[in-house]
Amino acid sequence: MDKFLELRNKYPEFIYDSYTYFFNENEFIAEFKFIIPGLQEFNPSIKIDKKYIKNNNINDNFLSYLVFNIGLVEMVSFYKVVCSPKIIVNAGYVNQDQINWFKKLIYNGLGEFLYKNNINISTDDLLNITCTKEESTIDYPIYNGVGNLIAVGGGKDSCVSLEILKNEDNTCYVINPKDVQINCCVAAGYNDEKVIFVTRNFEREKLVDLNNKGFLNGHIPISAVIAFISYLCAYLSNRKNIILSNESSANQSTVIGSNINHQYSKTIEFENDFRYYINNYFKTGINYFSLLRGLSEYQIACIFSKYDKYFSIFKSCNLGSKESNWNWCCNCPKCLFVYMILSPNLYKEKLVNIFGQDLYEREDLLETFKEIIGESETKPFECVGTIEEAKFAVSTLINKLDKDNLPYLLKYYYEHYELYLNEDGILTYNNKNNIDEYFNKLVMEELKND
Repeated sequence: MDKFLELRNKYPEFIYDSYTYFFNENEFIAEFKFIIPGLQEFNPSIKIDKKYIKNNNINDNFLSYLVFNIGLVEMVSFYKVVCSPKIIVNAGYVNQDQINWFKKLIYNGLGEFLYKNNINISTDDLLNITCTKEESTIDYPIYNGVGNLIAVGGGKDSCVSLEILKNEDNTCYVINPKDVQINCCVAAGYNDEKVIFVTRNFEREKLVDLNNKGFLNGHIPISAVIAFISYLCAYLSNRKNIILSNESSANQSTVIGSNINHQYSKTIEFENDFRYYINNYFKTGINYFSLLRGLSEYQIACIFSKYDKYFSIFKSCNLGSKESNWNWCCNCPKCLFVYMILSPNLYKEKLVNIFGQDLYEREDLLETFKEIIGESETKPFECVGTIEEAKFAVSTLINKLDKDNLPYLLKYYYEHYELYLNEDGILTYNNKNNIDEYFNKLVMEELKND
């Protein structure tokens, strides 16, 4: 908290100064300028290959407005370095409703960041946003998009969405693609012409340098950044639906008894907020929803377990994703959770083939295991499922095995806790979602087949 207050006093203003965009011979490029006066200027950018641009009636005024809005969410990565009490928007106009919207996103999206940095502050005290530009008219286009834009992250969830939508008119969408994501798209039947690759340069080197000097660091609502960029991609590629693969389990808080959620921008709350924003401020009719919102992580894992063509390809380990060769690290909460949630259907040989070892035999993962099953103050600050479905997966597997020969972590669970076999919220469908009747039918058919 002391460092937080010190930096806010020293750097009281953060400025979203300007943005620009242009088409060169091969690419669409958008660039942003953020300034922390007296400290640093940041110039992140995004690039999209022109071959993916299928909209023949691009409205320049509206495109400019979309890019401006992307800057409003991109700035969070740089704002968090000092958490200035005042954000000044010079790049364009935002009304009070928009200001309130972004204040909520920044505050909730930085919930884990504030918690880990021992910062206790209210939304209004954290920041104030002011705008220096006058309101201008937005020329909303007549837009008739078709088909779907599917975000592909390389994990089991997006692979399940690709399978459910395999007979639809789809384009995939990947930011800063790695071989894992590309291979998942290829396995699902998509070539380069049907996968939009976005290059996002968020000036990581500058941020790492400031972090090493003692400036603030932590998790941002990256899925919100992805949401805004996906809208731009949908508009440029003339798509009607932006389809995510966030599950109902993402709604559970990370810090038990609080609203602090590592996955805030994957929750139904953010999804509803974003739908409100695009319906009121973009007005093209482009739809944004998560296809898997009605399902638990457990149900998704059961469906995924049928599709062995992805087993040697998919990856969910965030630590491993930072390496040039993305592999399972087998030491983090994400690796262990994925192992646990798949284990009722794939244990033991198939899981060991995927991960290279039996994580249930790892005594050094006991504390991580206890966090995942809710025996700690917090769940892991990772994209993991609910406590209940983790316990359900473990309990279901234990019931399938010889209880006299359980691997270490399962033996520990069996000796210290009751088996959890309550199916409520795990095998039931969550109707709090934004899936229309057509897509809902596709999900239910897949669930029924499973």
